[in-house]
Amino acid sequence: MDSLSALAHGFSVALTFQNLGLAFIGCFLGTIIGALPGLGPSNGVAILIPLAFTLGLPATPALILLTSVYYGAMYGGRISSILLNIPGDEPALMTTLDGYPMAKQGMAGEALALSGVASFVGSFFATWGLVFLAPQLVKVALLFGPAEYFALFTVAFATLGGIASRNQSKAALAAGLGLGIAMIGVDGQTGVPRFTFGEVHLYDGIDFLVAIVGLFALSEVFIFLEHRGTEKATGDSSGVKVGRSTVPWPMLKSTLPTMGRSTMIGFIAGVLPGAGASLGSFISYSLEKKLVDKDGTFGKGDPRGVAAPEAGNNAAAGGALVPMLALGVPGSGTTAVLLAMLLALNITPGPLLFQSNPDVVWGLIAALFIANFMLLFMNIPMVGIFVRVLLIPPRYLMPAVAMISFVGIYGISGSTFDLIVMVLFGVLGWGLRKLDVPLVPVILGVLLGNQMEANLRRAMTISDGDWTALFASPLSIGLWLFAFVGFVLPMIAGRFFRVKVKPAMAEEMDPD
Repeated sequence: MDSLSALAHGFSVALTFQNLGLAFIGCFLGTIIGALPGLGPSNGVAILIPLAFTLGLPATPALILLTSVYYGAMYGGRISSILLNIPGDEPALMTTLDGYPMAKQGMAGEALALSGVASFVGSFFATWGLVFLAPQLVKVALLFGPAEYFALFTVAFATLGGIASRNQSKAALAAGLGLGIAMIGVDGQTGVPRFTFGEVHLYDGIDFLVAIVGLFALSEVFIFLEHRGTEKATGDSSGVKVGRSTVPWPMLKSTLPTMGRSTMIGFIAGVLPGAGASLGSFISYSLEKKLVDKDGTFGKGDPRGVAAPEAGNNAAAGGALVPMLALGVPGSGTTAVLLAMLLALNITPGPLLFQSNPDVVWGLIAALFIANFMLLFMNIPMVGIFVRVLLIPPRYLMPAVAMISFVGIYGISGSTFDLIVMVLFGVLGWGLRKLDVPLVPVILGVLLGNQMEANLRRAMTISDGDWTALFASPLSIGLWLFAFVGFVLPMIAGRFFRVKVKPAMAEEMDPD
């Protein structure tokens, strides 16, 4: 009952004209960002962080805006998947398998509406899971000491590559790079400058917002510039008839059990650090195919093949907020960006967040419920508008992204040096993406590096330099084992994941 009374208080915080307006704007912008192939929720939230600071929003409204963008982008990823056979982001990849065949059969509107309902079901019940599970996880987190927190941060680095990680060595390289960047500045214990090369501006370290906007937003601009003159509109949806934008009752009734099963699977995948929406989408689709595909209709336009991955990946998006809020460890790339926003607002996620900032956390959770209903009612009647967005050429979008990035960062710090650093991070992000090195472990290193170092030093001080203190408790041993399994598992299961996905994608994209 404590959770329900706290949630009621959260609705009293969220139900203001300003917060409702920001939730609507966030849902709308997030859906557009999700619909554009390649951007995805991580880039969308990173691009709009400077805007939130430029507008001078307090903590709760700013987080409501960005989490609404997060949920909206998860919804929006299905639009290009269904209409163009181009996933808006990786979690939407499985939706193409049955969504695009439905569109080719003249049921694009029904597929879009069904995916919207499935997304709502997944997000709605995942948010209820957040309400009840996060406070319980906080009680467990209060048992953590410095050694356990160090092991927990190691789990985050070991598992954030996820089951779909293409190369764990590149993920480890990216994490090491992020930790190295976090070391820049004056050592908090000895007062000695590290890696500053005599530059006074670096004494305070690298601002993680500058790093995030550079790595995610500006790298997109540089990739566009690299291919200038060859970039066309995002896709051509003019040949697809949207048709009716409602779900027939027989179709909805037949897919409800699928949505229920996929929601549970996706939520569990989201709560596990590093599993994320991609795994939730893949497992939901694969399990549903084994359970109900008796006639071999999956991959040929079966509505259940649309409902399963959409409910799974949106439930995972809600589940990923649980470890971020309760433990301060992001469960996905997008929640790592949201974690940076919290730290920039001087709010420390973790066990004390629910006690020290109840208005922020419960107002945020209440806003997630509101955003879910907004997205449900927005996505069905406004499908035509979002389809038109797919025709916008990148030459108009990328300058807007660059402008928001530069104006926002300068508005936050008022320093031209930070703009130079942001451009350097943009070049770094462009280079890493060319080499297929993931960006999220870099960001995680920048965010958690100082806390990881502080907890390691604290554990060593308490134990008088005894390294076995890091493995002294059953909790820390369990975390180290989880980190080991989380790092090794993608090398084994990840190959199976990619082998299963690629042939299916190739078959669906074959014009014959």
